Amino acid sequence: MEQSSGRMYTLHFVLLCLSNAVFSASYNMLIPELPAYLTSMGGADYKGYILALFTLMAGLSRPFSGKLTDKVGRVPVMIFGSVVCVICSLLYPLISSVGAFLLLRFFHGFSTGFKPTGTSAYISDLVPNNRRAEAMGMVGLFSTIGLALGPAIGGFIAARWNIYVMFQVSAVFALLSVVILIGGLKETLPKPSRQRFSPSLLKISRHEIFEPLVLAPVIVTFFCFLSYGALLTIIPDFSQYLGIHNKGLFFTFFTGASIGIRLLAGKLSDKYGRLPVLKISTATMAIALFMLAMATTPYLMMVAAIIYGVSVGLNSPAVTAWTVDLGDPAHRGRALATMYIAMEAGIGLGAYFSAYIYHNNASYFPLAFGVMGVGCLVALVYMMLIYDNRRLKVMWRLVHMKAPFRRWL
Repeated sequence: MEQSSGRMYTLHFVLLCLSNAVFSASYNMLIPELPAYLTSMGGADYKGYILALFTLMAGLSRPFSGKLTDKVGRVPVMIFGSVVCVICSLLYPLISSVGAFLLLRFFHGFSTGFKPTGTSAYISDLVPNNRRAEAMGMVGLFSTIGLALGPAIGGFIAARWNIYVMFQVSAVFALLSVVILIGGLKETLPKPSRQRFSPSLLKISRHEIFEPLVLAPVIVTFFCFLSYGALLTIIPDFSQYLGIHNKGLFFTFFTGASIGIRLLAGKLSDKYGRLPVLKISTATMAIALFMLAMATTPYLMMVAAIIYGVSVGLNSPAVTAWTVDLGDPAHRGRALATMYIAMEAGIGLGAYFSAYIYHNNASYFPLAFGVMGVGCLVALVYMMLIYDNRRLKVMWRLVHMKAPFRRWL
């Protein structure tokens, strides 16, 4: 369902935003408490795997979620992702070994492997093309609200009662996301393109794994989101090192800044273009990470959190809209899944390598943050020196084509 004009703030759009908020809160409320929970089971050396395994499964499931989004529908894919989140949250209290915990984290990744792919494709179907980034930014805003409230709610529940109650509340939030999807959203994939689910749809060929048209946003996404995985993994320990007792305080400042800029970020991308916004956001992200590497006080850490939040708030809607712009409309789910594979790969590898560099030794915090800042600089260099030059070369060749060929442009 392609649209070039019309209203953006429909009932379906609002319900999708609400579903995203509670889904995001559901799995994010676990993150600040899971490192200590794993440590209590004797798995202190495996903290880097908490996010790495989660994002590994999310990445592995993306080709399937992309194909099913294009074949079966956007809403069923979103529902499946939310249901997985419900089941996994209920299973956490039943495990007592490090191996079982890591296995469950692996399967929990199915939730974010499916829900965001279906959501982004649904938004692209629903909203006018000239407001695509604004819509992505608004839905991302509600996800960020869930990111902000989730850790705070989870930390409060774990402190007031215990971590097992927190797991149950997480399941309730995910279930509420399912209820909203079932009760309020109509499928946007056109009926002629829709198929009934069959096991044969789970057979993935090579060309269904990667969408080459979106290589540029894939590269930028991967190198930028290395840092996000690192922050989710080592910021709780860094907070304690600086004497901050609330391990979620960094994410509160980060999320507040991200929420504030998202109200404007999508409109900027729609008006001035994806690349200018992405270049600014990537440079800002690198600055924030280098500030963290030099931070020796809680004040400097929170300033870096705000700057990083602004950069992510600018980056996410622009790169998602850029992916949709470049991708084939008939394979929108595949294009978005490819971008999300890069995101999960970045988060997972960022989590793993930051934990490896840090290795529970506070003297290595600056190195871990600095390496992630260099990753952002790689994305910036790619956009400025490689992608832009490639476009200039293509334009030069087109301009100098003979007249009979130019008339077809």
